This record gives sequence, structure tokens and C-alpha cells, in this order.
Amino acid sequence: MYGSATQQQYDQITTQYNSTKEQLDFLETNTYVKAPFAGVISAKNYEDGELYGGQPILVLTQIDKLKALVAIPETYFPLFKAGMKLTLSTDIYPNQTFPATVEIVYPTIDPSSHTFQCKIVIPNGKNLLRPGMYVTTAIGLGKANALVVPYQSVEKLVGANDRYVFIVEDGRAKRVSVTLGQRFDQDIEIIAPEIVPGVEVVTTGQHKLVDGVKVNIVK
Repeated sequence: MYGSATQQQYDQITTQYNSTKEQLDFLETNTYVKAPFAGVISAKNYEDGELYGGQPILVLTQIDKLKALVAIPETYFPLFKAGMKLTLSTDIYPNQTFPATVEIVYPTIDPSSHTFQCKIVIPNGKNLLRPGMYVTTAIGLGKANALVVPYQSVEKLVGANDRYVFIVEDGRAKRVSVTLGQRFDQDIEIIAPEIVPGVEVVTTGQHKLVDGVKVNIVK
């Protein structure tokens, strides 16, 4: 009957109701999660009724837009900018190329590999590409003259990542530090101020040389 409850009883019931509602709202917020993007479930770590052990319950993977990190030789760092267009190819689809865009050019150089990383975005509306695939990237940066030598002619300093070659100067071997550029199958681009057209680079037997030793050239 209306008016049969005291104000104190009413206040207690109201407090209990508000507390229960807050708990319900909290549970609903934290037990129902909506992903901010559409995707496919690529991993399910629990079955119904299993005890949660710390791993993600599900892994949702976005496929219609992919991202990848690409390592670029440091010599090309001044040429790369966000927004540049490039193409991808893969052996799975030998007659197709896929457009992509440079999203981020990271500002640091890896001292061990002398490369920097770019994050690229790949539209994948037809879902032909999948996360984890191996792809090849290509980007047009114009034409330039490059000094290219056989890859095996480049030596590595023991205990460091410094690279060098031997050139012939006045009939003797001279060790010259080089920076590596792009690789072309069995050849590699090298960059060093001392190596100009006409300088002889030792390509065979260089691992037996030391700086200043007399070189015997065999034709």
C-alpha cells in the first residue's frame, strides 16, 4: 500500500538498486566487446566453459586493408616520403601487381643492417592477399648510375658490421670501407668516395689479402 514504507527503507532499496545497476552496467561493458573494424577470427584460444588463462579469447584479423614493414637501404632515406605510391607482387599471383602507399617513414637507421623501415598500407578489397604472405615491393625513384660489384667481393670486418673491399693502388692492395646499396641477384651496389670509374676492385682471392700487400693480378 502506498506510503507503507518509511523513508529509510525507501532510501536503502534505492541504494541497493543503484548499486546493482552499476554492477550490471559494468559487466555488460566488460563482457561484450565490439571490435572497431570488420575482420575474420584467426585464432580462438578457449572453448565455452573453459577457465580464462591470460591469452586473448579471440584474435580478430583485418584483411580488407593490410599493413607491412619494409626494410630499405639507408642510401635511399632522403628519397622516401609518406604518401609515395609503390607496387607489390607475389609468386602466388604471377601476373598481378597490387598498389600500396607509404604510410610512415621511420626516422632511425638500423646500425647492424644499414636499413630503415617504412610502414606501407595495402588495399585488399578482393581479399587476394593474406597476412603472413611473402611479397616483393617495387617503387620508382628515377634512374641513377651505380657502382656494382660481385657480392662475394665484399668482406665483413670481424666483430663488427663494417663492410669493405680491396682495390689495387700502385700495385698493392688497399682496403676501402664501403656502404652497401641495393642488391641485384649476385651483385651488390657499393658506395665509397675512393672508388670511381677506372679503379680496380679485387673480386677473387680478396679474403687472403691484407692492407698494403703486393697484388699479383692473374689475367
